[in-house]
Amino acid sequence: MNLVWFRNDLRVTDNHSLKAACDNDGEVIGIYFFDPKYYEESDFGMDLPFTLPFTKTGKYRAQFIIEAVHNLKEKLAALNIPLLVFYDKPEKVIPQLVEKYNITDIYLQKEWTRDEQEQEKALGAAMDRLDKKPKGHRVYDQFLYHPEDIPMSINQVPKVFTGFRKKLEKESRVRDMVSMSNYKQELPPIEDTKIHSLKDLGLEPFEKDSRSAFPWSGGEDAAMERIEHYFWETKKLQYYKKTRNGLVGTDYSSKLSAWLGIGCISARQVYHEVKKFEKEVKKNQDTYWLIFELIWRDFFKYVSLKHKEKIFALGGILDKDYEWKGSERALEKWINGDTHEEFVNANMKEIAATGFMSNRGRQNVASYWSMHQEQDWRIGAAYFEHILIDYDVHSNYGNWMYNSGVGNDPRNRTFNIKSQADRYDSDREYRDLWLTN
Repeated sequence: MNLVWFRNDLRVTDNHSLKAACDNDGEVIGIYFFDPKYYEESDFGMDLPFTLPFTKTGKYRAQFIIEAVHNLKEKLAALNIPLLVFYDKPEKVIPQLVEKYNITDIYLQKEWTRDEQEQEKALGAAMDRLDKKPKGHRVYDQFLYHPEDIPMSINQVPKVFTGFRKKLEKESRVRDMVSMSNYKQELPPIEDTKIHSLKDLGLEPFEKDSRSAFPWSGGEDAAMERIEHYFWETKKLQYYKKTRNGLVGTDYSSKLSAWLGIGCISARQVYHEVKKFEKEVKKNQDTYWLIFELIWRDFFKYVSLKHKEKIFALGGILDKDYEWKGSERALEKWINGDTHEEFVNANMKEIAATGFMSNRGRQNVASYWSMHQEQDWRIGAAYFEHILIDYDVHSNYGNWMYNSGVGNDPRNRTFNIKSQADRYDSDREYRDLWLTN
């Protein structure tokens, strides 16, 4: 029997691990873990004079994941592939399943950051105690440009994005998608498991805020509905670059990042859909800019692949020796939107109420925290990890390093926040929305 361990690839379409498992001999089952380590309080590996007042995964992203797992289970069921779901550590459960179901092969998306590596090491140690170990198959499946296809080694990935982008655009290509359309197996006799709730995970239920610019639902189907809406129904893709710095409303940007973050949709899917739009509707700088942003996403993944643990280090990938502060009071005021900058406050209130914030807002609140207040940038990154629905470890820490002067741009990126507010919220619509309610 073949086991597919789903982590940040919660989809059926264009899933290379699932495809490889289905192409192998034997029946296929899937598994997903709500690993307790992601739902507990954590120091995020930082030596701080106080305990951070939040967990790794907050209620918004947790609910998004729960919805995505429900949808994944439904889509796998159409192929007669059961999905087992556990609120437990993988190293405690998988060895038992290996013996119970005679699992010979395990397929999973390749990850390389700390928490995922620790997960795999713990599982490996548990597997070593088995009489018969299954074979592991790890594949890179979260990139636009596959690591085997880029015209450079990982160690040659440049510090500056522009050189990386130009080289990939000129010398590499995006792979085609893989299909599961012809697969359906006999339903294996596997016991059913329940999908956990926020309460099960120790989190508080909530009502989604009607003011949100991202009225979300988790799952592959919801991701495809968003593409259908943004690309084909409204055709807003053709204005993407012009509107992407917006602050209010559901359609100023693609809003695909949350589904990309946990792999409900692949970067390749988005790319090929853009290419289809360019062919059938319009091709311009705006349509290209969505691909441009996908390459930025790739860039931060390659930066973390190259620099490993340094993306979590205080000095970042540049080994900068700045003096950083660590004030519990400053953190409380920043999180609560109680600073002396109205534009920062509005953005922080939005993210606290919805788990989402615009790209423009993220840059401003990050600059305020790390450059204006000179607070440890990793604390800000850890809060985003907790609160953001669309958290992605590589983009989150890559962008925070970038905005804090310890990452891929050595220039000073300090924002003039009042000027930013005047430029992007000149009519105060955004600030009024979040500061007067």
